[in-house]
Amino acid sequence: MSDARTPAQIEADIISRREQLAVVLDEIGVRVHPKTIVGDAKAKAAEVVDRTAGRAFVAVNRTVSDVKAQFVSEEGAPRLERVVPVALLVVGVVGLLTVTKQRRKR
Repeated sequence: MSDARTPAQIEADIISRREQLAVVLDEIGVRVHPKTIVGDAKAKAAEVVDRTAGRAFVAVNRTVSDVKAQFVSEEGAPRLERVVPVALLVVGVVGLLTVTKQRRKR
């Protein structure tokens, strides 16, 4: 079985393969360059932070909505049966802290 290619065709194939190899080596060089690695790491970190911040925002927003629903009716009016006891509790705690602070100063 003989190769029917001419020396010129073989030489053209070799040149073509060298060019392809040069392109591949250039791509590898770019991928392993420290700036590329750092840039990729920064992009991945930013993506994780964005995703985490987005999840945190959704969780906080849901929590705020749930708490608001406990103290405000669907019509937007305050639920006094819940607001008044909480307000009294807050006033009591602030008063207790104030009295305790006053006693420590003496």
